[in-house]
Parts: sequence; structure tokens; C-alpha cells
Amino acid sequence: MIPAAFDYVRATSLDDALKRLATAGGGAKAIAGGQSLLPLMKLRLARPETLVDIGRLAELKGVHRLPDGRVAVGALTTYDEMLRDPILRHYGLLADAIPNIGDVQVRNRGTIGGSIAHADPASDMPAILLALDAEVVARSSRAERVIPITSFFEGAFASVLHDDELITEVRLPGGRDDVGSAYRAIEQPASGYSIAGVAAVVGAHDGTGWRYCAVGVTGVGDHPYRAAAVEKAVIGGESLAQAAAHATDGVTVASDIHADREYRTHVASVQVLRALEAAIARLG
Repeated sequence: MIPAAFDYVRATSLDDALKRLATAGGGAKAIAGGQSLLPLMKLRLARPETLVDIGRLAELKGVHRLPDGRVAVGALTTYDEMLRDPILRHYGLLADAIPNIGDVQVRNRGTIGGSIAHADPASDMPAILLALDAEVVARSSRAERVIPITSFFEGAFASVLHDDELITEVRLPGGRDDVGSAYRAIEQPASGYSIAGVAAVVGAHDGTGWRYCAVGVTGVGDHPYRAAAVEKAVIGGESLAQAAAHATDGVTVASDIHADREYRTHVASVQVLRALEAAIARLG
């Protein structure tokens, strides 16, 4: 299929890209890997007037450690680059999820910033970042702001990102020896998108119970979310199975041709249990 007509410009720098977005009045879209935007354009579900190509901006690529011990991942870092980066190798949930995201082309071209900005309700990376309690750095020609990932997603393909803003990096907490993490999902076979995907980070056991638990869920509601009821139950001393039963508390569970509401609710709890068990097992 052929997209509607559009103009194309290649940004020469981050400032150049931000200026072009600012003057477009909402009619422009940034493109990097294009693994999400181009299919929508071909179906004419997205019709940007101008594409601003940011794919060659080296300043938005790479992984480095911040002075406070946290890890910054540039927005144009691809899935494959994340998987191979030595700084990120101890994040078990990334090692679980990334090899199963899309296909080889998607992993080689798709970027972490693009995945977050697209805000697909069944995307894997948002759930992972929710469980890691990450921060998103967004810049416009007006200012820079740091957005907690828990406040970023608003609905299906909707976020707090403004039309003139670009995600420049994602900040992850530094690695901890007292926590384990894992990702488990059941996917729609044709598309690879999650029917229910769960990222879990568990740890800091004090001899009487778990003192830390964070669970991100994707594919279940109209946007990825933190399963706060599961986290509270784990920290409160409930069994993992009992805690997993709270996977969809307070969520309007999606129903579509791939999974009805009852089935999706059930598999969400199953994947929460599996992710929690796998995260704890990594603590040795």
C-alpha cells in the first residue's frame, strides 16, 4: 500500500530537528527506525505532512552510566544495540524480552525512543520501563523535561509527549545485587505483539518478606500500566499466586479478535506469576 503524499527532511542536528517540529504546528512526525510509523502511513492511519528524519543523529545514540550510577539509553539506540551493550547485560528482563521483539529487521532498526513515543498498548518495552521505574527525557525548542515513566502513557497510542517534543534518552536505575528481574509474555503469533506481557522486578528480602516489587503489564488494557495491587500483595506477604490474581485490578481489560476479556484476564495473571517466579529465581 502507498502512503499519502508527504514532505521529507533530514535533520542535521537535534536542535535542527526540534526547530522543524516547532514550526510544523503538529503537522510533522519524527522518524528514526520507522518500524511503527511507516506501516501506519501505508494504511493511511497516519498522514503526517512532513517527516523529520532523525535516524542519523549520533547524539541520540548509545548507552552510558550517569554520575549517580543510573544508566542513560539514547533514544535512537536500537533493540539489538541494547541487547549487546555490556552495561545492560545484567538487566535480566531486557535479555528475556528483546530477542522476541518483532523480527530481526525490527530489532536492528527499531529504537527505544520510537517504541515509547508510539505508545502501542501491546508493546513490550513500555512494560519493562514501568517495572524499572525509568524516566523519559523529552526536549523541545522551548525546554527539557524529565517525565516519570509511570506518568507517560495516557491511552492507546497516546502519551504526554507534545507535538514539538522529542525523546532524547531514557534513564534506568543502576543495577542492584539484591533484586532480580524477568519478562514473560504470551504473544499473538502473526504480529508478535503481546496478548499479555509482564515485566517484574523483585527483591530486597529482609528475612520476613519482600521489601521491593515492581510489575509492568502490557497488552491487557488500553495502555501499559503498573500492577500496583500485585506489588502491594507481594510486599504484604501474600503468596505469589495470590498476588498474581490481582493482575488486572482496576483495569478495563481489552477484548478483541485475538483474545476475549476473560481469556486475557486469565493469561495476565498467569504471566504475572511466571514473571515473579523467574525474577526471584535470578536472585539465586
